[in-house]
Amino acid sequence: MEPPAAKHGSLWNVLVRLFSFAVLIFAARFAISVTVRGGSCESADFCFFSENLSFSSPSHSSHAGDPFTGRNWRRSVEHYAAIFQDLIADGSLSPNSRALCIDTPAGEEVLALKEVGVVDSVGIFKKPTPPLILHGDGRQHPFSADSFDFEFSGNGGLERSPRPAEFAAEICRTLRPGGFVAVHAEVRDAYSFDSFLELFKCCELIRTRKINGVDSSPVLEILLKKKKENSNFEMDSGNFVNKCSVPGYKREIVKNAEALIEVEPLKPWIILKKNVKNLKYLTSFVDITFKNRYVYVDVGARSYGSSIGSWFRKQYPKQDRTFEIYAIEADKSFHEEYREKRGVTLLPYAAWVRNETLFFEITRDPSKQVTVKGRAMGRINPVQTSSSHMGDMDKIQGFDFAEWLKSAVTKRDFVVVKMDVEGTEFHLIPRLIQTGAICLIDELFLECHYNRWQRCCPGQRSAKYNKTFSQCLNLFTSLRSYGVLVHQWW
Repeated sequence: MEPPAAKHGSLWNVLVRLFSFAVLIFAARFAISVTVRGGSCESADFCFFSENLSFSSPSHSSHAGDPFTGRNWRRSVEHYAAIFQDLIADGSLSPNSRALCIDTPAGEEVLALKEVGVVDSVGIFKKPTPPLILHGDGRQHPFSADSFDFEFSGNGGLERSPRPAEFAAEICRTLRPGGFVAVHAEVRDAYSFDSFLELFKCCELIRTRKINGVDSSPVLEILLKKKKENSNFEMDSGNFVNKCSVPGYKREIVKNAEALIEVEPLKPWIILKKNVKNLKYLTSFVDITFKNRYVYVDVGARSYGSSIGSWFRKQYPKQDRTFEIYAIEADKSFHEEYREKRGVTLLPYAAWVRNETLFFEITRDPSKQVTVKGRAMGRINPVQTSSSHMGDMDKIQGFDFAEWLKSAVTKRDFVVVKMDVEGTEFHLIPRLIQTGAICLIDELFLECHYNRWQRCCPGQRSAKYNKTFSQCLNLFTSLRSYGVLVHQWW
């Protein structure tokens, strides 16, 4: 009989051999994963290391959705190589160019440039993979000014940027004068294309062409050239003087708006309210992706629930954009409420045509306040003469709304304005046109005040305002003929 010690020794030798064999199998699979698949963590069935560690050419990260296999990554390189060869053929790119690819997670564009002969090429991304990709961001290039002859932005980098103007400004900074930038983007309409060009004031448009993206979806390739005499390209484009020129595509947009109510309604409190359901919002038929900021200005905001909370935040189609909100309200009785509202900046003044102290009639008696579903109406009324008022007199600081708007926003921003100013619109609108500030407003919701028929007293008109419905209609039609998308508000 074999001694027990011998049996234990044989069993131990068998276990050691099995373990060694298993280690050999795992090592072989690891080698295959790294060599064939191009990374240590791309396969679902085998991974020893974290997904941030790479041993070979960078693989396409899950940032872009469906992860690429090695074959798809190679196909992507070939796709970009064909695009860059076209750019070499038309002279906007050369083997001697120093090239930058912006926000490239996997570096296919960089490798494609090198393969077509543009050896001095590099990419930037928040997760670097040297030597193809260095640490950087679309809004902060780790390079000095005028560093590159050619820059490329694909993969929807500009569209995803929370601040596209800063994205474009970095390209303008690091691209040398006379250099080219090619951008692949989904530009859906003339409005978004103009918004795109507004971002690149440092460049001139060379051409556009429709191509298929890596996933065969259609994209627009936009080729720009940086101007050699590039003075003040970063100047605030909203700070223009006097009248502005409304572009033709905005006039076409106005044609798509809902029809104006041209016959004076006998029951305006019903007809004008129902008309809100007929509004064709600008964001329902144009793309606002390439706007830098999104701003809503409520002039004559009254309470938060009057229109900001009840209408704009709940009903206005925002295309998943976050809007900065300004509430302009002179009535002190509403100011305390706004201190508790996040994301709303209160301007406790009266919108006017210049900076000066105004005298207003304040209706103190709550029984005289007209309230329609949260809309407190008629609390502040301009006093024309000292003998015409019946309430108390209050001093309120007025400010030049047109000049404030020109300092607060630019043409690169998407700006929505709602105006309910108790008849002052007949002063503010001409001032906006005179100063050119009207061109900063993309969409205007205007309540025009006139001597409308009264709800309380059939056959009687309101004595509160001396303008007529015809004058209001002329105001709306004039704005639309000028190219301003204005809606009749109630």
